[in-house]
Amino acid sequence: MGLTHDEIAQIALLARIGITDAEKQQYHKELSSIVAYFAQLQDVQTDDVEEVGHITGVTDVVRADVVAEPDPAERAAIMGNVPDVRDEQIAVKSIL
Repeated sequence: MGLTHDEIAQIALLARIGITDAEKQQYHKELSSIVAYFAQLQDVQTDDVEEVGHITGVTDVVRADVVAEPDPAERAAIMGNVPDVRDEQIAVKSIL
């Protein structure tokens, strides 16, 4: 199953790239061979293969989501560097 020249032109349009007729010929051959390879994968028997999310066996390690109160002296030092503070929070300019 190969791609048509119209499909190549549509792919180029979606990718926002301009291609010449010579490039269409080149991409036609290259992309058609890629699509043909994936078509071969449809014939692979995977009925007895267990589904996996990844093959490393490593699980994600995350820290507990715990609110930690900052050191008051450290907070005061940080807030001392802020140009605009309102209600003990950093005030930023509106962007909309």
